[in-house]
Amino acid sequence: MSDFTKLGISPKLNKVLRSLGIMEPTPIQEEAIPPLLEGNDIIAQAQTGTGKTFAFILPILERVKVENPNVQALIVSPTRELAIQITDELKKIINAQTNIHVLPVYGGQDVEQQMRRLKGAIHIVIATPGRLLDHMRRGTIDLSNVTMLVLDEADQMLHMGFLPEVQDIMEALSADRQTMLFSATMPKQIRTIAKQYMKSPIEIKVKSQRITVDDIKQVVIETTDRAKQNTLCQLIDDYRPFLAIIFCRTKRRASTLNDALKGRGYLSEELHGDLSQAKREKVMKLFRDAKIQLLVATDVAARGIDVEGVTHVFNYDIPEEVESYIHRIGRTGRAGGTGLAVTLVAPKDRQFLAMIEKGIGINIERKVFAETPRKTLSSRNDKQVKKRPEDTFQKRNRNNKKKNQKQRLKSPHKS
Repeated sequence: MSDFTKLGISPKLNKVLRSLGIMEPTPIQEEAIPPLLEGNDIIAQAQTGTGKTFAFILPILERVKVENPNVQALIVSPTRELAIQITDELKKIINAQTNIHVLPVYGGQDVEQQMRRLKGAIHIVIATPGRLLDHMRRGTIDLSNVTMLVLDEADQMLHMGFLPEVQDIMEALSADRQTMLFSATMPKQIRTIAKQYMKSPIEIKVKSQRITVDDIKQVVIETTDRAKQNTLCQLIDDYRPFLAIIFCRTKRRASTLNDALKGRGYLSEELHGDLSQAKREKVMKLFRDAKIQLLVATDVAARGIDVEGVTHVFNYDIPEEVESYIHRIGRTGRAGGTGLAVTLVAPKDRQFLAMIEKGIGINIERKVFAETPRKTLSSRNDKQVKKRPEDTFQKRNRNNKKKNQKQRLKSPHKS
């Protein structure tokens, strides 16, 4: 495939893509763009990073009628971060087509300002479910002209409890709309919604990239639920990760584990859906700057995380879907680096382990954890924590800051 024109994308839009360095379509774009341009509903199963955003953005841009000032396309996203990301991708393209107007609508923004913007010409709205419903109830957004609806990362919306809101939104739109559903996994509830609200959808499934075993070493540690916490701490002490993400199944378990790790003296923070946007951003900055070494996260919160230097992933709770396992361990071994993925497995987890091994086509190396008496925090002492290799990174940052401060003192009149 030489370019996007063979998929039905106009030469003008193709030229814009080329100016952005986007020369060839990805597999999801090849399969999704033609039926979407024809007006079909689609259900597309694809992971983050496969190019799915452009798979729905490009057909929307081709079909938006600029002379119609009303909202014609609605993209519903589970999180503010994803809404912002989609908006940024759209703006890259429409900079060359300034007569198309887009508006992100999500919580944390000034509602009054959003209301003023919505009174003007807006062709495409990218919204989170809660804030969108707020505008719908206020009567400050008119969706009667929407002909294209995108549900992006539908499984994440399900996990975050947004399914009732999504149903309310879909019921408020015209039945003649085109619906595009994108999801990394396809739980039963998502299929039920598709059956109820979509018209003969075309199903597309793009296989996840094969995990490169050479780059990510995978290990299963056989333990028990009772011993899990001690097992994890022993593994952290043994492996001494630079940066590690620890996955838990629920927000409560993530919070409980993070408190326990902090109590034992580890540099740890939690990341899940109950945190405010400001807190999430603060935690991610601490992690990126290696001010903390352990990030205890849920699947939903960690989706899309791409942090350089993640050396280890610990599955404290085994994922119940193959796609979730692939997504989790893919947080390490990035950009040609090596990584280690460790999964803690209790006897009740063995069915999920068998499913994962079948899904990825390999038998994962097993080790039995021999529990040793836990050292107290006083015996580990602060020096042991502070002498970890990650503090070389922190020391370098501190030295750079001191150097910059000295330079500013030498040149006080420079802004």
